[in-house]
Formats: sequence, structure tokens, C-alpha cells
Amino acid sequence: MPATPDSELKAGHRTMWASGDYPSMVETFLLPLGPRLVEACAIGSGKEVLDVAAGTGNASIPAAQTGAKVTASDLTPELLEAGRARAAAGGGELEWGEADAEHLPFEDESFDVVMSSIGAMFAPHHQDVADELIRVCCPGGTIGLLSWTPEGMIGALFRTMGPFAPPPPAGAQPPPLWGSEDHLRELFGERVEFRAVERDLLEVTAFERPRDYGEHFKALYGPAIAARANAQHTGRQDELDDALNQLCDEWNRGTPERARFEMEYLLAVGTRA
Repeated sequence: MPATPDSELKAGHRTMWASGDYPSMVETFLLPLGPRLVEACAIGSGKEVLDVAAGTGNASIPAAQTGAKVTASDLTPELLEAGRARAAAGGGELEWGEADAEHLPFEDESFDVVMSSIGAMFAPHHQDVADELIRVCCPGGTIGLLSWTPEGMIGALFRTMGPFAPPPPAGAQPPPLWGSEDHLRELFGERVEFRAVERDLLEVTAFERPRDYGEHFKALYGPAIAARANAQHTGRQDELDDALNQLCDEWNRGTPERARFEMEYLLAVGTRA
């Protein structure tokens, strides 16, 4: 059977997120985000929890450690394998399964908590994702999202990479839009009553020099790898490298010898009507 445009798109996304070493990025500076979301969603023993676009389980594993029954789902098998290894080493018991955030393979109203930490935001069709998050959450259940903001450093990173990246698929929206309060209201409407919507900063001090941060992304981060490969194909790799260097210099809140970055995210937790 020939591949459909959608299946080709999903295969491309799997390949992109399997490239580089996203699990290493999580370990380097993203670990605080998962527990932050778990706490905000008040996850505890007995809760049925679905983590959408869970990656390596940055939120799933701490959720399982509370005693909740957790299912970690992601489009990319390689990330799930890394997550299983992390869970085995850290003492968390949970289910792992391959799933597309735009077409979740779960029954209606089957989870008490449906969450995603900087994961579901990267699916291209935002309304499809929002509809699925609502569908699988039971009435009165919790939907929790942690997303990079358009105004923050990762929003700036995507704007920087955009001119060098392959053209986005038809109907795709920029991932950082999920970090906009107005966009969330448009996606969820009256179907979710958000009881907490707040912006916060992830402080990153893992890099000695500012531009080490950009090199880290180019080596390990799937979207940056894809953008640079496309830039090389068009002979613009030096231009992209210069743009990323400028980005790192601009967003450095430390010194030239000891970099410090502040990455803004939006934490939104609500009740499904």
C-alpha cells in the first residue's frame, strides 16, 4: 500500500526526533520540567495518567513514582526505549507505547490526567492535538501542559531556524504557539477551564561559553539538525551558524566565560468540562 502524505509526515517526524541525542539534552538541562508539571497537576496514587509525546519520560517517570498508573506515549520508538532504560534505573513502573498525538490510540474519557511537557506542542496540527487531549480525558479530569513560549528563547530559536529549515507541511503551526495564552483559549475554548496559567523560567547553566549552547543544539536537537542539513543542501550553513551564534550571544544572561540562559515556558493546568 503506498504511503499517504500523513504517514510520510509522521515518518519524517520520527526520523527527526530520533536524530542527534535528545535523551542527552534532557539529562543536561531539561530534567526540572517534568516534576514541575507533575506537581502542578497534583498527580498522586491511584490516578490514571497519560503523558502525550512523553519522549524519555521526563514527566512520566516522576508521575509514576507518586503511585499513579502512568502510560507514556510518543511517536518515536527510540525515545521510548531510552525512557524505559531511565525508568528501570530510577525505579519507576509504567506503560510505554507508540502513539501519534494527533490520533491517540486510547478510548474516550479513559484518563484522570492527560499531560504533556514540551512534547505535544511539536505535533504540526494543533487543533487535532487539543481535540485528542480532551477526548481521552474523563469529565472533571485534569489537562496539564508545559510549553515553550513564542517570546522566550526557544521561540527565538525557532524563528532563527525557520528560514533555513525545510518548508513546513500544509496546515502546520509553529510549536511555540502552545506557549501563548490566547492560542490555548482558541484551541480548547470552553471545553477546558484553566485554573492555573503561568509563565516561568528554566535557568540553564550547563554551558561554559554562550555559543556552546548553540553547538549543543546543532549536535543533539532534531529540529536544529534538520534545519542545518537543509541549510547545507542550499549552501547556507555558514549563515545559519552565524545566526545561531548571534542568538546565543543575545540571550546569554551570564558572562562570556560562564553562560547562563533563561528559557521561558507556559504552565497551563485545567479541568475538562
